[in-house]
Amino acid sequence: MKTSFEFFPPQSDEGKKNLQQVRSKLIQINPEYFSVTYGAGGTTQESTFDTVIDIKNNDTVRVAPHLTSIGSSKSKTKEILDQYKEHGIDKVVALRGDIPSGMQNTGELRYANELVEFIKSEYNDHFHIEVAAYPESHPQAKNISTEIDHFANKVRAGADGAITQYFYNADAYFRFVDDLEKIGIYIPITPGIMPITNYSNLVRFSNMCDTQIPKWITERLKLYKDDKDSLLDFGEEVVLNLCRTLKEKGVDSLHFYTMNRSDSVLSIIKKLS
Repeated sequence: MKTSFEFFPPQSDEGKKNLQQVRSKLIQINPEYFSVTYGAGGTTQESTFDTVIDIKNNDTVRVAPHLTSIGSSKSKTKEILDQYKEHGIDKVVALRGDIPSGMQNTGELRYANELVEFIKSEYNDHFHIEVAAYPESHPQAKNISTEIDHFANKVRAGADGAITQYFYNADAYFRFVDDLEKIGIYIPITPGIMPITNYSNLVRFSNMCDTQIPKWITERLKLYKDDKDSLLDFGEEVVLNLCRTLKEKGVDSLHFYTMNRSDSVLSIIKKLS
């Protein structure tokens, strides 16, 4: 089973030290790559770049920076990509990105497919491009059919692979893949996996991205929200069973949203193996 891990760029010295420790632990299981997020409207641009280069220079792992199109110009996007290319970075995660509150000018590249097309036109096949996939539909998509159309546009623009939004219903993932194959799309679609370690954070994140948490999971999390050990045990059981189901049905790669933590991820992967 291939693995990859997402980090967010730390904003403090303590955060940087913590992330270095997390990376050193995750390196031990030989991941395919690390990815580093990019704030809405490029708000973490400098710290994202610094984190990516630190990983490139100090870790024996491929690194893929996130890059968003919203609020950016083609010239600024090319400037960033040129710097990554100069440092030997050859993989990116191309996203539209969230629109920051109050933003009026969404930039020259309004959608992810336009960003993918721009990268391909400027750099040919230098960058392996991952894009986002939404098995339960993007919050702003009218329906799953519209979501399929939007995803197909990104693939036609040149996307090489995709990482899904996290989910807890394996059927949604397999139905999404089936729907894509019916229209001739066969690029690798890696499930995004979110460990469950905190009730309120999970609910908040899920409401923001319109991820469905099955009611039986929500009710049990409510029961355990003040019992950290029980919540962690239950959360690990849920995610481990999800990963096992995906693996048993042929999925060979998982992408973990680590939240810059390693304990839960390592425990899940160890038991999955």
